[in-house]
Amino acid sequence: MGLIATLVDNFSDNIVGPEWGNYYGGVSEVGGRARVPCTTGFAGYQSAYQWTLAGSSVYVQVPTRPAASGATEAYCAFMVNSGTDGTRIGFTINMVTTMLRMQSDVGYFDATAVEIAYSGTTHLWLRIRETGGNVLWDTSPDGSTWTNRRTLATPTWVTTGIDTCALDLSAHRSSGTTDYAEYDRVNTLSNAALFTGTCTGTAASGATVTSKRIARATTTGSGQANGAATVRQTAYAAAHGSAQTTGVASPDAVDLSDITIAVGPPRRGYHVGAPWR
Repeated sequence: MGLIATLVDNFSDNIVGPEWGNYYGGVSEVGGRARVPCTTGFAGYQSAYQWTLAGSSVYVQVPTRPAASGATEAYCAFMVNSGTDGTRIGFTINMVTTMLRMQSDVGYFDATAVEIAYSGTTHLWLRIRETGGNVLWDTSPDGSTWTNRRTLATPTWVTTGIDTCALDLSAHRSSGTTDYAEYDRVNTLSNAALFTGTCTGTAASGATVTSKRIARATTTGSGQANGAATVRQTAYAAAHGSAQTTGVASPDAVDLSDITIAVGPPRRGYHVGAPWR
């Protein structure tokens, strides 16, 4: 299918999408989040086994964690699974011990896993990435500023498992009151819903034209001849309209009735008679 970084879902449509074709345990989308029941059974959002982690990354927000509720085990987990059961890389948030575990499991176990005290604020976002021959576990409070928490040489299955990995967002408890974990914004910082539709409508527009008129007169004459004036009109028009409106200004539309023609004295060099002397 492609790099796991191209798997994107912000769950804002409140419908479990086809990218989670292997979901299990009664998951749902509620309030723009992926809700995973935390029961004595197992539940999770799981993609098809068609993604590649090598040279890629995947991150998610975990806004809601289950409560311990007297259980000996209550957790939510963000994992990239290989094609072999129990071989996987990811995070587990243990709500009984309140620890964040970064693990590279084989047979569902990692003897060298790294654990740190969990903070729902500091570790709100979790990320797994593979680059330069290493797998890195990162956390962030905002999805933008990341802190590396563990680095491990890339396991062989990551580089050989092209288009065979799955993303799994799960929850489970050993006992206690059933509740849930919530996941959000897989590989995206946007939480806005995208709606696609069609619309029809009409548009009305108008343009207002203002103009300035300039009249120029020239005269020619000799002796006592009366000068004949020829008027040349230059019209300037500015059109103002709304979007997708074209305003056309035409000098023909300019009102000429208020133009006054004034004939002044001839310029130097003319010889004229009365009344110009």
